[in-house]
Amino acid sequence: MIKVGDVLVSDDIAEKEFVCNLEKCKGACCVEGDFGAPLEESELAILEEIYPMVKPYLSPEGIQAIEKQGTHTVDDEGELCTPIIDGRECVYAIYDKKGVLKCGIEQAYNDGKISWKKPISCHLYPIRITKKKEFEAVNYHKWHICSAACSLGKELQVPLYKFLKDPLIRKYGEQWYGELVTAIESGETKRKKSKV
Repeated sequence: MIKVGDVLVSDDIAEKEFVCNLEKCKGACCVEGDFGAPLEESELAILEEIYPMVKPYLSPEGIQAIEKQGTHTVDDEGELCTPIIDGRECVYAIYDKKGVLKCGIEQAYNDGKISWKKPISCHLYPIRITKKKEFEAVNYHKWHICSAACSLGKELQVPLYKFLKDPLIRKYGEQWYGELVTAIESGETKRKKSKV
């Protein structure tokens, strides 16, 4: 476990190798699971505000589900999340011409229609954050649908904390990320020395 400020970071974040491989997984994280993507309370107003700009990117089924459920919902444990379509994909997910699921919010962002990329939980995936009273815990969510990403990460030798540099900075800031990198890399040096 690595402690950076009030955040506890699992060793997996430093040790696991990961690079998303959409060609293989087809965006399965947008469709698998019982509920939509976790949302932070601060993101609810953003989703309401950007919906008119995002709506043209969404599928008719996604729009219909949002009109019925709203731009967000609550799961069985009372946690905020994105709505889903008929127990399947996220309402904001869209299929490209190759049948790969992508994010309609992110597409609107890429086209310059909005200035918010997507929910932070989606941007950070496969990292999941658990909030406690005194701290936050940053953990790696291992899921079979990401096996191709693990293989590609291993092949390219990209650790998870480097692959997710941008969303980690978005969540915690440049200084925090720099401290994380320093803690990880100094820990690696110590581990190498102890093996000699």
